Amino acid sequence: MGSASPSFLNPIAAEAETSGSRLSTEALARRAKQRRQIQGMIGVSFLIDAGILLIYAQAGTVPLWLGPAYALLGLLLTMLAILLSEAGFNERFRDHYMVAPLSAANMMIMMAFTYIAPQVGVLFLCSLFTVFSFASLRSTPSQTAMIWTAMALGLAGLFLLTDKPIAMPHGSHIERFATMLAFMLTIGRCMFLGIFSSALKASLYQSGQKLREAYKRIEELAELDELTGSFNRRCIMRMLDEEIARSTRSGLPCSVALIDLDHFKRVNDTYGHPIGDEVLRTFAITMFANIRNVDRFGRYGGEEFLLVLPDMPHDGGMRALDRLRAIVANLDWSAFSPGMKVTLSAGVATLKPSETTDSFLARADRALYAAKAQGRNRIARA
Repeated sequence: MGSASPSFLNPIAAEAETSGSRLSTEALARRAKQRRQIQGMIGVSFLIDAGILLIYAQAGTVPLWLGPAYALLGLLLTMLAILLSEAGFNERFRDHYMVAPLSAANMMIMMAFTYIAPQVGVLFLCSLFTVFSFASLRSTPSQTAMIWTAMALGLAGLFLLTDKPIAMPHGSHIERFATMLAFMLTIGRCMFLGIFSSALKASLYQSGQKLREAYKRIEELAELDELTGSFNRRCIMRMLDEEIARSTRSGLPCSVALIDLDHFKRVNDTYGHPIGDEVLRTFAITMFANIRNVDRFGRYGGEEFLLVLPDMPHDGGMRALDRLRAIVANLDWSAFSPGMKVTLSAGVATLKPSETTDSFLARADRALYAAKAQGRNRIARA
């Protein structure tokens, strides 16, 4: 059996598309092209073996018609497989390469010609080995078992139920040359199968790496707020729980700040929601640019944000938030619209021993409302 073309060495993308109920026209065309390439190589393999049979015929080992008959039968099978593929018949099956039936058909040809011309049986048996080896690369375990069983039964019939003298011709120099070619080409095909298998494994590994990177990216996107790029509420709450547990174990302080953009509803009502979205994005970027690498910043809801400050005592948290408040207030918000001003208010709390997440956030929330009650654009401590 022949080899597949280089473009077939990366079948993963096409195989992945079988998980859906429908395939795009482009995917169907790509799969049909791959099948044509495989069948083309199978046809070439039949022609090569037919050429070796002609050498045996030159030595008088087999009749002259055997080589053309073998090539014709192999090419007819190849053309039938291509016609079925082009008609879309293969797409009715999960295994669109139809490994089992095509392998069985190839094995029947090999065994039939072994029976007809046992004096050159070694050639057909070598090709039979290649058929099975190549089929095993594409078949499932159950298909492999079925193909192997069919081959074993066929060989048992040839060797045990007949008295055909299946031979390896070597009586003359021409016969020895033809037999040498049969072995050399079989070894060459086996080497190709090894290269194919290695390339397939490498392709699977690379596809697996890409898939893992894609999953990682999906997970990252699932953790981020789409508008601001900060962590979403689910993620920032998980991070807060982790920091509370770490602080409890280590005895190190942990502070949080609930931050609210002052009168943000007015921004939306006065300047429009697109401007409001830009304000939120700019605020988030400003925060990321001015907090520590260990700090965690996420959107708590609407225009309210949560800042987790690991290893930060209460006084340090108050100073950090007041610095951030001043930075935000001093930004040139008029770039979005003349006269625009944006400020923030925040409530800062530091974790108490054995305090729960809800209690911790509730104290920060009360401090935030105290900051608003005191006139906004200020920081209040819990």
